[in-house]
Amino acid sequence: MTTHAPQATTQAAVLPGSLDEAVAALAAMPAAVPVAGGTDLMAQVNAGGLRPAALVGLGRISEIRGWQYQDGNALLGAGLTHARIGRPDFAALIPGLAAAARAAGPPQIRNAATLGGNIASGAPAGDTLPVLAALEATLIIAGQGGARREVPVSHLLAGMEMLAPGELIGFVRVPLLHAPQVFLKATGRTGPGRAMASVALVLDPARRGVRCAVGAIAPMPLRPLEAEQWVASLIDWDGNRGALVPEAVHAFGEYVAAACVPDPEPAPDGTQQQLPPAVLHLRRTVAVLARRALGRALS
Repeated sequence: MTTHAPQATTQAAVLPGSLDEAVAALAAMPAAVPVAGGTDLMAQVNAGGLRPAALVGLGRISEIRGWQYQDGNALLGAGLTHARIGRPDFAALIPGLAAAARAAGPPQIRNAATLGGNIASGAPAGDTLPVLAALEATLIIAGQGGARREVPVSHLLAGMEMLAPGELIGFVRVPLLHAPQVFLKATGRTGPGRAMASVALVLDPARRGVRCAVGAIAPMPLRPLEAEQWVASLIDWDGNRGALVPEAVHAFGEYVAAACVPDPEPAPDGTQQQLPPAVLHLRRTVAVLARRALGRALS
């Protein structure tokens, strides 16, 4: 669960029993790579793109495999698997994240893949990433000597702040909104698969806000902030939230799609260039996902 993954040729393995022991092991072996579920790591190894000198296994660290309540937030261990996140009891807590975890792939992937690994890998198609961005989650990073620091998940995904060598994602703090949350994705085939586009949308009645994040179409989840603010201003937060007219829901989808898949820059002679068919299809897909997500959240 770290972005620091140097390459080498010989291998050793360490199985620490606590988060601080894992950090100490990484500090003692700067070339080591941490591994939890291994769904992304082993794909790189099997493809020949990574030859870790040593592995620090995180599977025995029980403190990062559960969650607890903390001042109106849920403190999630980075070792939570997608299968565990997808269960009904967790879905009652954070439904958007549960929906993303259930859509992450076949059972063998969900049983192994972890929340922290999904974040640290930062793969654009990571299903939990747009949900965490929309929820404005915060990461608790463990460092040497018991040090802890907090980083907004969006900062790590955007490369604004990086994990230092020897640091690990220990926990993820997610605000409990007690309001509708929706995750939708489009794949290139039927059933669970890699997203070509995904949308996470959450309502925040306390702040009278709508938060939306679009995944898989860029290196990091995209937040269409102007579209969020526009549609939030139209919602009757004190009455019937579902009374928003269909035209506004449709316009929101178009607004989100145009923000995340913008028109190309005009040509030097001033003529407006057209989007390639594949990109135009992607824009239409984002628009459909965004308006469906808003419609479901308001229903």
